[in-house]
Amino acid sequence: MKNPFNSSMKKPMIIMLSSVIILGVIVVSMKALKTHIITKKLDAFKSPIVTVSAAPVGYSQWQPQYQASATTRAIQGVNVTAEVGGMVRTIYFTPGAMATKGQLLVQLNIDPQTAQLKSLEATAHLDKITYNRDKAQYAIKAISKATLDTDEANWQSATAAVNQQLAVIAQSTIRAPFSGRLGVCQINPGQYLSPGNTVTSLQTLDPMYADFYVPQSVLPQLKTGQLVSLSSDSLSKEVFKGTITTIDSSLNSSSLNTEIEATVANPDHTLIPGMFANITVETGLSQKYLTLPQAAVSFNSYGAIVYLLKLSAEKDPVTGKDLYIAAQTFITTGETRGDQITIVKGLKAGDLVVTSGQVKLKNNSKAIINNSVLPPDTATASPAEKTDH
Repeated sequence: MKNPFNSSMKKPMIIMLSSVIILGVIVVSMKALKTHIITKKLDAFKSPIVTVSAAPVGYSQWQPQYQASATTRAIQGVNVTAEVGGMVRTIYFTPGAMATKGQLLVQLNIDPQTAQLKSLEATAHLDKITYNRDKAQYAIKAISKATLDTDEANWQSATAAVNQQLAVIAQSTIRAPFSGRLGVCQINPGQYLSPGNTVTSLQTLDPMYADFYVPQSVLPQLKTGQLVSLSSDSLSKEVFKGTITTIDSSLNSSSLNTEIEATVANPDHTLIPGMFANITVETGLSQKYLTLPQAAVSFNSYGAIVYLLKLSAEKDPVTGKDLYIAAQTFITTGETRGDQITIVKGLKAGDLVVTSGQVKLKNNSKAIINNSVLPPDTATASPAEKTDH
């Protein structure tokens, strides 16, 4: 005889087991879906392939240099002044123009001096006639030698007075003492000038002096004739070449520095007196340094960083180019010159380093190289080209 209780319990058990199985399948499916979604999202966040420029680390020949601040000075420069007092009659120069030696700049009123000159010339002429007449009288012993000597002295004195007056008139005619560029006009027609009043400035601009100071420790490295390069921040990248012409014969007792005078060519008159400039003196023989473009190096609070590129076994799926893996590397840098920086520690010749595009990189980023545009990589003084060894 069948147990009615067993029959009634079997159906609910089957339903419960089926529900548990279905629930388990749902849970597993949900976990699988969640894993799939997370995987897709992680794939989406994978680092993209970055395009960078790169260059191998190499050696550059650098000429040893000493750099200092300099001030430009005209080889000849004066304030043109009045030698004698007088009223300004005519101004003949244009402010800022070039003047030649002896060029008339200003004429003072010389009417009184000219009138006085005519009187003195008349006196001198009369004294000359008197002397010549008495000289003939003396020849026939009609007058004494003392009288003739007095006549000669009077004539010479009158002639000297004429010459003195001519000199006064010449001083009232102001001329350029040498060739150069004129400055701002400081006077006006009708103005009275006292002796020593400035008319304008006059500066010879080519060549120019550049004065700078060096400590006594540097002095043995310098000598007259050494090449110098001068530049100014206000003149973009224009460089002026010259040589050391004078080394002062003594040290400044307070600073223990010596003044050095260099002469630089200034054919376009770009430099003017009083400009602040940077001067570089070539010293000693050229030396070989391991260098990189400065654009390749990033600096932060931890030090100097570059990105090394290692060739990957993969290829770029889009372009088919070689694929590289970027590795962040700390280095020690040294002197900079122009666009270059020396590498003291952390790299060796031939290492492939990212030169632009670092901002998009991190450790293990994938990268391809495009060197169609490269950062500048030249030294200011570049007597030699970069080599690989």
